[in-house]
Amino acid sequence: MIHNIKIIAATGLLLLYCGISCSKGPQGASGADKPEAIANVTAPQSERSVSYPKTIHVFVALCDNVNQGIVPVPAQLGNGEDPANNLYWGAMYGVKTFFSRSIEWETVASASDKTGIILERCVFRHKATGAYLIADAYKGTEIKRCITDLLNSCAGAVKGEAMVQDNGRDIALPVGGGAQLLAYVGHNGLMDFTLENYPQKQDGVAHDAVVLCCRSREYFSNALVSAGSKPVLLTTGLMAPEAYVLKSVLDGWLAGEGGDKIAGRAAQAYAQYQKCSITAAERLFAAASSE
Repeated sequence: MIHNIKIIAATGLLLLYCGISCSKGPQGASGADKPEAIANVTAPQSERSVSYPKTIHVFVALCDNVNQGIVPVPAQLGNGEDPANNLYWGAMYGVKTFFSRSIEWETVASASDKTGIILERCVFRHKATGAYLIADAYKGTEIKRCITDLLNSCAGAVKGEAMVQDNGRDIALPVGGGAQLLAYVGHNGLMDFTLENYPQKQDGVAHDAVVLCCRSREYFSNALVSAGSKPVLLTTGLMAPEAYVLKSVLDGWLAGEGGDKIAGRAAQAYAQYQKCSITAAERLFAAASSE
C-alpha cells in the first residue's frame, strides 16, 4: 500500500514539507522508501479549528560514534548519517524497526531526506486506540538541535501539523507542542554541551514528557520544569535507550496509567531485553512522583 505524508512546519522548529511515496516493509527498513527532495518551510500553523487525534511526537538523535561523547558501538550502528542501520532507528531495537514490526502498531507513512537535519520521519498508528506516533530521526551531528526542538515543543513554543493519508483519509496530526506526549531517545547530549538558556513556558498546556537517555533526571529536570512540562518518565543511571523501553512507556501512557506503573513497565521491558535483574532495572527509571 502506498501512503503520502505532507508536513507543515511552525516557525522555530525544523519539520518537513514533502510528498513522498512510501512502501511499507515487514522490517520497516529505510531502503523501502523512495527518497526525494524535502523542502523545509516555516509557515505558521493554521489557525483553523482542528480536532486532532491523540498524538505522540518522538525526537530521536541518531547514534554517532564520531560526534557524540559515547562509548563507541560497532561502526554500522554508530553512523549518525545512516538511519537505516543506526542503533536508535533502523537496527533491531531502533524506533523505526521495532515499531514497524510491532503487531500493536500500524505503519502509516515515512519520508526521508538524505541531506536534511531530520533524515527520516515515520508515522505509526496504534491499532487499539487510534493514537498516532510521529518519530523523527535527527542526524547525529544535530543532537543539540534535536534536544532543543524537544524542549521548545515541551514549552509549547513551536507547534505545527502533519497531513497524513491513512487508509484513504487525510488526517491532520499535531507536531511539536501540539502533541500530547513528547519523547526523546538517544545519547544524553547535555553531558557534552550546555544550552544557552532553557525554553520558557509559552502556552497553558502541561505537556507530558519522556526522556530516554542516560541520567536524564539529573540533566533534564530543570529544563523540563522551565518548559512547564510534566515528566512521565526519566532515568537515573547509564542505560540503553532502545525502543522496547519506549514502547512499554507508551503502552502504559495510552492505557491511562500513572507514573509508577509506567516506570514498572519500563523496568520489566529493560530487564527482559537486557537480561538483567528486575531490581537493577527498577533503579534506572524514575516516575514523575519519584524522589
